[in-house]
Parts: sequence; structure tokens; C-alpha cells
Amino acid sequence: MSLNEYELVVGLEVHVQLLTASKLFCGCSTRFGAPPNTQVCPVCLGLPGALPVMNRRAFELAMKTAVALDCRIAPLTKWDRKNYYYPDLPKGYQISQYDLPLGSDGALPISDTKGAFAPKKIGIIRVHLEEDAGKSMHDEVAGKADSRIDLNRAGTPLMEIVSQPDIRSPQEAKAYLTELKLLLGYLGVSDCNMQEGSLRVDANVNLHVATKDGTVATPIVEVKNMNSFRAVERALAYEEKRQYDEWRQTGRKLGDTPKTTRGWDDSSDVTRPQRHKEESSDYRYFPDPDLVPVRIAPAEIEAARASLGELPAALRTRLESTYGIAAYDSDVLVSQGRPLVDYFVQVADACGDGRLAANWVQQKVLRSLKEQGGTIDQFPMPPAYLAELISLVRNGELDSSRAPEVYDRVVLGDEFKAKVITPVQAMQALGIEQVDRGELENLCRELLAANPRIVQDVKEGKDKAIGAIIGQARKRNANANPNDVRRVCLELIAAM
Repeated sequence: MSLNEYELVVGLEVHVQLLTASKLFCGCSTRFGAPPNTQVCPVCLGLPGALPVMNRRAFELAMKTAVALDCRIAPLTKWDRKNYYYPDLPKGYQISQYDLPLGSDGALPISDTKGAFAPKKIGIIRVHLEEDAGKSMHDEVAGKADSRIDLNRAGTPLMEIVSQPDIRSPQEAKAYLTELKLLLGYLGVSDCNMQEGSLRVDANVNLHVATKDGTVATPIVEVKNMNSFRAVERALAYEEKRQYDEWRQTGRKLGDTPKTTRGWDDSSDVTRPQRHKEESSDYRYFPDPDLVPVRIAPAEIEAARASLGELPAALRTRLESTYGIAAYDSDVLVSQGRPLVDYFVQVADACGDGRLAANWVQQKVLRSLKEQGGTIDQFPMPPAYLAELISLVRNGELDSSRAPEVYDRVVLGDEFKAKVITPVQAMQALGIEQVDRGELENLCRELLAANPRIVQDVKEGKDKAIGAIIGQARKRNANANPNDVRRVCLELIAAM
């Protein structure tokens, strides 16, 4: 790097609420939206004498994720107490995993179909389990300025995924989070609903600035309170500019300023200072005496690996190689989830044209789902019917310009919406039929005779002039196929 150049360095900490019916160390429900403090017990309230018991399902889901991220699975892991005081932490400590995390040294490949950055792997430092804290509810709106604590969330199983500082732009950060969320959805380990707090992101950000004396790193800032992937992207862009402006103004050396935590203000598009960032020593970690260490047998790791199924990256590659679709198309299909991919595969296999199938699924099916709501499993057009519609167009039995009408009629069903109709039945209902060759030739002769100027233009090499004839033919007979009209007219003109 030359003088005054810098590099943005970002590492992300993602907290994922696991899809379990009960909490990590007790039997309380994890259901979202219950009245405050109704899903609690002596264990998650931290009452004296209450003892935790590990939720095996939560551990299995976390191990499945760690395996999918190509992590090294620890043969022995343990539980540690992370000590700090906050009103929503009733025990005064959080049960987590410190020096022996469940998984470590993994990676997640990311790419961008629009070419914003080159494909790369983002390293995964660790994947570990911990319990969630409660929720503080601050009443600034009513003007009372009081706070209340809801402990329903206390003890909910969280999986923390910590990346290496391998991210170099806000776009890479968004791509990493998008790919990670997609992977978690395919694994079925979390619903990743950010609005309900099922997925939360913290970013560690600093700059590596080139100076005449070498590269100097600015102090790390942890950015919190980002409630969407777009917010993460915007917060990183702002923090990049803020840190560089501060560096130019002050020229601070490495270590002159302690690590700090800043919160993202989404309404103002700025980060605001919150507090100095704690070091691990501030939490006084020590092994939890109430929970035994967990040993993981190789057979359990292999069972987790066998349960993964086809993951998004491999699925994209298969769709591109098997059906000849572009990387962009495979990315769109895979990002919608496995049920839509399965729908596409059935359509493509039945019609024999993967590219056309991908176009119809993206341009029509996804639009219908967005407009009508529901899922692909509830979609009224079975894959076989969409494949039949595509085949009718490919075989010349249905004009491509009228195919959307047939599609809409099939999706709507019969006139009473009592049953699904086939594309052929929809064509009959719409009065669409093939025009007899002799009838088409007679129509073209009449139109050519009535338009001598167009005939002369075509003879002079202006083939585009035939478009006017096609328009007139469609007005005379809506079933006239534009391609057939063009072909017959050119043949008749050539024979004159």
C-alpha cells in the first residue's frame, strides 16, 4: 500500500437462536411473543439451589452447523461462567463456552454474481453455545423514562459464530451474512428472524492504514444494534469513513485509544459511542461447577455430517452444471429455499429445457407467490403443468406472446376456481388454437395484396417492414402465430 491508503478490516459475531422447544438448561418454552415473565422457572431466574441440565437438541443443532462450516469439532468441550452484572442477567453470569468451543477453524465461501468482489472464503474462528440474557424494555416514548425487564428470553439457546477478520468491504459483510443465513435455513437450525431477535449481528471494525513507517491499525470498534443486513452494510460504510476521518485528523498510533463499543442509529445513519469494550479478562471466566464437560464421539460427528443434505454452494454448482443455467439464476433459485429448487428441478426435467424453466420460475412463479402470498407447496400450478406450458411454446403449438395468458388462467383455475385446469384446457377456454396452414397462407396473401409498399420494402431488403403485416394479421386472427406469419409472408414475397 502507498501512503494514505487503507484497508477496511471486519470480523462479524453472529448470535443465532436455535430452533428448540425449550431453553438451553431448563424446560421453559422458547416461544416468541408470550406475556412478559411467563416462561421462566427457578433455573432461568437464577434462584438459589436451582441446577441446570443441558438441552441435547440444542447441542446437536450447534454441532450440525459447525460441521457444515467445515469446523474442527472438539472431542471435549465444557461450560464456563462469563461474569458480569446487568439487570437482565438474573444469575450475574452467563453460561457460555470459553477456551474449548464446540467448533473452530472453519470457513464459509462467499461470492457475488454481480462482480462486486472476487469469490473468497471467510474463516470461522469458533462456533459455540451459550444462553441468552433477558430483554430490557426502555420506556422513552411515554416520557416516564423507566425500564422493565422481561426474562422470557433468559436461557434461550444461542449459537455464536465468530468470523476471522477476513471481510474487506460492506458488500462482503452483507454477502457473508446472506450466505450464512441461507445455510442455517437449509440446515433447519434456526428461523433467523431478525425482527424477533433470532439472529443478531455485532461487527468488529478497524482500518489498516499505510504510512511511511509501515502499516498501522486503528483501534477496534465493536458496532452493535444493527437490525438488518442492509443496516450492517450501511453501518460499516459509515464507520469506515468515520475512522479514516478521525485517523487523518489525529494521527493516533496503535494502542493510544482503547477498544470501544458504538451503537448504530438507523434513523440517523450514524454510529454513536456507548462504552469501552471489555476484554476477556474482565469477565473472569471459570468452568461452571454445575455442568459436566461434554465428550463428542467420532460417530456423532459423522452422524451430523450425514444429516446435512445438499448445502447451498453444492446445490448451485449442480443446477448450473446439470441444467445449463447461469450463476445468477442458480443463486436466485437457491436463495428462495429448497422447496422452490425442487419445483424448478421437476419443471426442468419434464420440459427438457433448464434455461426456459429457470426464466418461467423466476419471472412468473416468484412474482405470483409475491402477489398472492403463500408458499410454493401451496402454488396452484403443479410442476408438470408449467413444464407442459413451456413445451407447448417450444413446440410451436402456443404463441409465446399468449403463453402468459394461459399461465394466468391455469393459476386462477376454472371459472369457479373449483379445480386446477391444464394448459391445454386453459387454451381451449381462451379460444387459443392453431391456425390451419392453408388458412394462414390465404390471410397472408390478402394482407400482402393490400400492402404493396410493404412488399416492395421487403424486396429491397427491409425485412423489418413485415412487422406491420404481422400486426394486421393478429388483428384479423388473434391465433395467428407471429413467427409463422413472418415465415409465410417472406416465402410468398420471395416467390413473387
